Amino acid sequence: MMSFDRLECTACGLRHDWRRLQNLCTACGKPLFAFYDLAAVRKLDRLKRSSLQGREKSIWRFRELLPLPENVEPVSLGEGGTPLLRAIKFSEELGVDLWIKDESLNPTQSFKARGMSVAVSMAKYLAAEKLAVPSAGNAGGALAAYAARAGLEAHIFMPCDTPRANVIECRELGGQVKLIDGLITDCGAEIARRKGKEGWFDMSTLKEPYRIEGKKTLGYEIAEQLEWKLPDVILYPTGGGTGLIGMWKAFDELEKLGWIGRGRPRMFSIQASGCAPIVRAFEAGEESATEFPNARTIASGLRVPKAIGDFLMLKILRDSNGGAIAIEDEEIIKAVREVGSKEGLFVAPEGAACFAALKLLCRDRKIGQGDRVVIFNTGAGVKYLDCFA
Repeated sequence: MMSFDRLECTACGLRHDWRRLQNLCTACGKPLFAFYDLAAVRKLDRLKRSSLQGREKSIWRFRELLPLPENVEPVSLGEGGTPLLRAIKFSEELGVDLWIKDESLNPTQSFKARGMSVAVSMAKYLAAEKLAVPSAGNAGGALAAYAARAGLEAHIFMPCDTPRANVIECRELGGQVKLIDGLITDCGAEIARRKGKEGWFDMSTLKEPYRIEGKKTLGYEIAEQLEWKLPDVILYPTGGGTGLIGMWKAFDELEKLGWIGRGRPRMFSIQASGCAPIVRAFEAGEESATEFPNARTIASGLRVPKAIGDFLMLKILRDSNGGAIAIEDEEIIKAVREVGSKEGLFVAPEGAACFAALKLLCRDRKIGQGDRVVIFNTGAGVKYLDCFA
């Protein structure tokens, strides 16, 4: 049974043919979402909450809720199935029930593996041969790995100041790396200029419809790991925002399957003070975010001055009664060391920003005593050694 039903624009609702490669909506230029026949999935005896226990621990255990046809082998390195760890010392200090979803244990050591597994699987199935992505680090490494696995070319455009570990990783995995004097937005613009002539398929965040399908499995997993009761609060480090948007989509799908109720976590977007377009737009009451000028932060994954999914993120933050908060780089580095010494995790700067934000939200009573909070550590601190010189 093929439950994948259609591709639809998130803004204007125009449907697109999923049987061919698609980027943005051909009418309005906004991101496309995949939709499924969830009524049919709900009737499947083989897919029940209880049946998940016996399945492999990768994201592909949710196969009926992912877009790749069932008779097609996915491009997989065993991504997903990451631990949800209780943060005992932080919980005791702050009076909350804090959990850490540790995505550093994915292939290529970051959450980007989830999205690239699904996106590369679909790109290969739909006959793409050359894939291109702008990346400040971890997305490039993930694309290089999954493209190599799939036998496809990977063209990765990175800012010159991308952490060295990420650049080396991409090259050693066979990716063709081009360093650009600028930001991730400049890298994306270079791909847009050249992709037609070069025959590249653009794998940028939310500029194709399937990376988000891999990222939504974050939402499936935390629901399952918390025994189908969603947390009160989720703190998510936000650059392009695919994980935040993907989880919200996952919660909607899980409710339609009858696996969870109507309650939702309060969603908080965490950014760096040197690049905080979502925070600024949220505080100003705007529905989309203008480009953040002179973006700079050591948390390279947060250095996204303009995100194409901004309008989706801002709506989620407001609909969930959540918010957005920016953290200074100095506080981020302090948080890396504090999490390391208290919880035994060497977290990426992006994840560390969430711990600093948690303290502020508890201080301001935006998170209450006893609230169950999930923080996402999106990658491995060992990839950011330049930050700790």
